Amino acid sequence: RQKMFPIKKILCPTDFSDPSYEGLKKAIEIAEHFTAELILVHIVSPIPNIVGTGSPTGFHFPMVLEEMEAQATKKIEADAVDHIPDHIRSKTIVKTGRPADQIVETAVEEKAQIIVMATHGQSGWQRFVSGSVTERVVRMATCPVFVVPAPEE
Repeated sequence: RQKMFPIKKILCPTDFSDPSYEGLKKAIEIAEHFTAELILVHIVSPIPNIVGTGSPTGFHFPMVLEEMEAQATKKIEADAVDHIPDHIRSKTIVKTGRPADQIVETAVEEKAQIIVMATHGQSGWQRFVSGSVTERVVRMATCPVFVVPAPEE
């Protein structure tokens, strides 16, 4: 069977939402088809320190971030066990930073041939306000991005 291009590594970002699990299902299908390695990645977004609120977040920030990373690591490892079949080679990565930037950077570092990720089904105003991580990844990525639409509510 003719292969479009060899896919040896697939990067699949997750934010632990339902749509991101739809993305993971598709990534698993592609991994099975190409006998590729599946890299599941979660990006912990740093909490902005709002100046002038008198909040002590800046002071405890490193501890809060460490706890967020520890929780994310536990969750992503459990998800890998629960969702990714044993016969698929896989690994998990947790990083901190701006999600789109970190996803694109991780794809390059891991030499992924494709990024498989879900959209969040946001429309109109919501999307305008939050900006879409998926859109930024599509714009910035140096490899193809397979975008899985969010399931209909």
